Amino acid sequence: MNKNEKFVITINREVGTGGHTIGRLLAEKLGVKYCDKAVIDGLTREFGLTPERIEEIKAQKKSWWKDINNYYQTLVNSTSLPMEAEVKLDNAIMFETEKRILQELATQTSCVVAGRTGFMVFREWPNHLNIFIQASLEHRIQRIMQHQKVTEQEAREIIEKMDTTRETYIKKYEDTSRYDTRNYQLVVSADGKTEEEIADFILQYIG
Repeated sequence: MNKNEKFVITINREVGTGGHTIGRLLAEKLGVKYCDKAVIDGLTREFGLTPERIEEIKAQKKSWWKDINNYYQTLVNSTSLPMEAEVKLDNAIMFETEKRILQELATQTSCVVAGRTGFMVFREWPNHLNIFIQASLEHRIQRIMQHQKVTEQEAREIIEKMDTTRETYIKKYEDTSRYDTRNYQLVVSADGKTEEEIADFILQYIG
């Protein structure tokens, strides 16, 4: 990946590895946009986005991303997502909507994308880096217990549920596994490292 040209960095991660925080830190250090599922959901609700609606907006207004971009700033700077509009989409439409939003973002500016679909959406993108962050079960349990204030058993249940859900989601749309390292250019273990240290390590890798 060449960071001197427009680029996309995707971060897929196991729950309990701090991947969300790492992605945000990395974007801040690189001075680029950050996007995750929460941001996509917020944009979808605010603008009533579906694949068809995105195409309508683009046809009506060439600078359509400017409006979305302005609203994006309120999302990344707020702790709670606004609920001006409610858009109920089935999984297939939501997947396509996420894909369209992410690709439109990437055509506008360099960005870091954290979430389950990023490595699939940008697999053939010309200047990208796909990263997978993993960790031992013990590390993941301890981090979830600390951050979510739950018991060890509850942390185990969260991990089992999220691992199954995310893997099922990937397999629904692609003939691959998120654990297949061939999907990534960089795989990082979070064991024994802080989120800041991992973000700095990725920066060193990029060069």
